[in-house]
Amino acid sequence: VQLVESGGGLVQPGGSLRLSCVASGFTFSNYPMSWYRQAPGKEREFVATVSRTNGITNYHDSVEGRFTISRDNTKNTVGLQMNSLKLEDTAVYYCYTYVAGKSSWGQGTQVTVSS
Repeated sequence: VQLVESGGGLVQPGGSLRLSCVASGFTFSNYPMSWYRQAPGKEREFVATVSRTNGITNYHDSVEGRFTISRDNTKNTVGLQMNSLKLEDTAVYYCYTYVAGKSSWGQGTQVTVSS
């Protein structure tokens, strides 16, 4: 299993970013996909998850209504559209899945929200 994130960067408060994760090494369409994040000095936390077919999504309360997770099973990608970004959204964002009894993480992409 390989997960490769991209799309992070520096953005001002109120701005938007779109993260992308390209997956390989497993049958992508068979597994839910998630995003997590880890801010400096804090534990890694759940951000959002999407079911195998985009039918069901779930979000952390702090991003509900601002972030949208989606997937494209034809391209083996999962995205995270982040709008109305806040200072507290600053973190390294990780793509995550659980395949064959094992957790798999990407290398992470840095998102910095700063004025």
